[in-house]
Amino acid sequence: MMKIAIIIGSTRPGRNGEVIAQWVYDIAGQRTDAAFEVVDIAEYDLPLLDEPMGAAFGRYTKDHTKAWSRKMEAFDGFVFITPEYNHATSPALKNAIDYLYKEWNNKAAGFVGYGAAGGVSAVENLRMIMGELQVADVRNQVRLSLFTDFENFKEFKPAPFQEKSVHAMLDQIISWSSALRVLR
Repeated sequence: MMKIAIIIGSTRPGRNGEVIAQWVYDIAGQRTDAAFEVVDIAEYDLPLLDEPMGAAFGRYTKDHTKAWSRKMEAFDGFVFITPEYNHATSPALKNAIDYLYKEWNNKAAGFVGYGAAGGVSAVENLRMIMGELQVADVRNQVRLSLFTDFENFKEFKPAPFQEKSVHAMLDQIISWSSALRVLR
């Protein structure tokens, strides 16, 4: 069975990512074709990239990097929950991604973006990053607007159609993760 991480991509106080990740996890729990786990990058306390060698070498020296590596290595695919900050993903998520290399390779990823414009620019930013890391990013994505899927920009109330968007994205992640297994 495929193992898919639902990664909370923000560490900002008062972030919306936690409630969104739980919502995705609850929807994913209706499925029997994969196992899902919410992973919060805040729990790994990753400082601004502090490894002396590039991640492609895989020679990690810091305990936080080794723990992060073990966690990500265990998954076949990823759902990145990303806010949009200044037309890009969060610096905390970019930093967490940059800590690793081979742990991402030949796996699939999907995106749940949120922000004023549904996190579209953040997702596009992540798509470029995933290409460099040899991650197959799927076409279907979830776009959550702070205007229509949140009340007063804080209380998460997704439109009913959004659940279908999550399932469509998960269908693709699971298919691609399965297909890429032979390369891993």
